Amino acid sequence: MDTSAPEKTRLPEKPLFVCVLGNTETAYIEGLSAAGKTAKLTDYTPAGDAEVLETGTIIDIPILPMTPPYDTPTPALITRAALSITGIPHVFVNAGLRVLPSEQVSLIDVGGTPGDDIRNPIAVHDVDAVFSRSFELGEKLAKEHDLVIIGESIPAGTTTANAVLQSLGYNGNVSSSSSANPLSLKKVVVKEALESSGITFGSLRDDPLKAVESVGDPMMVAVAGIAAGLGKTTVILAGGTQMISIFALIKHMGYSVDNIKIITTVYVIRDNSANFVELASDVGAAFESADPEFSRSAFKGLQQYEEGFVKEGVGAGGAIYLTGMFGYSMEELRLKIEQLCHELCSFGDLKRIADEDA
Repeated sequence: MDTSAPEKTRLPEKPLFVCVLGNTETAYIEGLSAAGKTAKLTDYTPAGDAEVLETGTIIDIPILPMTPPYDTPTPALITRAALSITGIPHVFVNAGLRVLPSEQVSLIDVGGTPGDDIRNPIAVHDVDAVFSRSFELGEKLAKEHDLVIIGESIPAGTTTANAVLQSLGYNGNVSSSSSANPLSLKKVVVKEALESSGITFGSLRDDPLKAVESVGDPMMVAVAGIAAGLGKTTVILAGGTQMISIFALIKHMGYSVDNIKIITTVYVIRDNSANFVELASDVGAAFESADPEFSRSAFKGLQQYEEGFVKEGVGAGGAIYLTGMFGYSMEELRLKIEQLCHELCSFGDLKRIADEDA
């Protein structure tokens, strides 16, 4: 179902936004991820997203999370604006970070480690233990909240998602944070990854955690564990094709998915290079989309989302959806986002001047 406005339902009384952070060396493959100016600099992206979501700007992270050429802002800024308007609290989960955010950003640690290149025989270590600890976190959150929205930040996550989906027997193109989806490169990387672990199409359908261990990333196992542990609590997986892979993991592990819906941005739905709708249908996932109508924004960086840049991340689609759920207009949300964009760009100008003077 493609819609830009949530259907009228009873409002949750104790909602929570959870952002799961992680890194994978798969992002070091040049040209694979647009979530960083260079492949190695993607190590800083999740920590930078956390700092922006928490404070509106970067603190310890040396790289401003804006995509050239028009300073397209990180979706963390969109999520911050939405959570600020609605007053919904948030927490961060460290699923396996290589670079930690500032101490101002509190992290819940589930004991994960950064992922290896999925072309190695093992991509994610200690999956059973991390899933168990994440499941326990989900059980705890279920006692305190009646709606949990889960977003993520992990560069190269769509490539690992594609590898896991193929391991489980689902075929289709995944989206990208780049306006030019590097599908040929992704297919080569996924093919090499599956071969290195001796996986054929659908061969791990009955062993989904093995799929994550072999060709996934640390964010996946943490989100799957949290969502499964939430039991009957209403869950929104806020993201694109990555969340489809996690939905499939939860389903094939035998947990109920009746309480889970995927919500993404219209920019993922409109991505002609990907097969979001078909993949969601194949795994049996209910989904909706949210449209912030950035074409109406005076901010060039936000207009770039309409051109296919960035598209989604840090739970932006789910956060946009929440503003509508709580009765706020997209115009109110855009004005708040533009205000935060202006502040972040101003900070960036001051930082560049300081760096030049140093």
